Amino acid sequence: MPASPLVEFCDVTKRFGDGPIVLDRVSLAAQEGDFVSLIGPSGCGKSTVLRLLAGLSPLTAGTIAIDGMAPDAAAAELAFVCLEPTLLPWLTVAHNVEVPQKLRGVPAVERSATRRHVLELVRLAEKADAYPRQLSGGQKMRVSIARALALAPKILLLDEPFGALDEMTREHLNEELLAIREKEAWTAFFVTHSVAEAVFLSNRVFVLSSHPGRIQREIAVPLPYPRTEETRLSPAYHELVANVSRVLRSVETAAA
Repeated sequence: MPASPLVEFCDVTKRFGDGPIVLDRVSLAAQEGDFVSLIGPSGCGKSTVLRLLAGLSPLTAGTIAIDGMAPDAAAAELAFVCLEPTLLPWLTVAHNVEVPQKLRGVPAVERSATRRHVLELVRLAEKADAYPRQLSGGQKMRVSIARALALAPKILLLDEPFGALDEMTREHLNEELLAIREKEAWTAFFVTHSVAEAVFLSNRVFVLSSHPGRIQREIAVPLPYPRTEETRLSPAYHELVANVSRVLRSVETAAA
């Protein structure tokens, strides 16, 4: 018998107030350990999927189950990483990483041990006493990821976390993110506008159409992990990027 999904959306519909429907009868499932990317035209509801999963917005219709629980009951299972690192400029890297645990009332000794662990994971232990203004864009995003990982999430939600970075930094952080996942084994939901990034990171890619947002296609990515720079040079990778690009173009053409 197949394992029960860790995350399951069943006929999820979302509209904000009296506005148009943003998501229409979205159904998808993710198993523990999946790396799921959501890609589609601007305004198709990718970020809304993450917000619903995090319990930050109520459903209009349908159901979401996270390990058998509703999103608001499963909040401790998730952590969120956004496009902007949103670091507090008056706090050091170490204290920024500790903020979520401090808000949850975690004792100082435990916070300190966790902080050291996650900063080592993202290779920023030497920057613990630095302030955000002293960091590069890539380093700030690594601190944001460390802060999320400090909560030991079962599911990591990432909303275009590398979208504002240059291509070389972005590719490097993609590789680092997967290396961290090999050690921590969380399940990921990742929003991106980059087909190449989605294919590189994921074992499954969902392409959404817009107005309203619907799941247009699910595409499996059978490339083996770990993925490295060699992965990007492989014919199989380029074929998958081309395939996802064709599906995305067809979606965008239909919406035009």
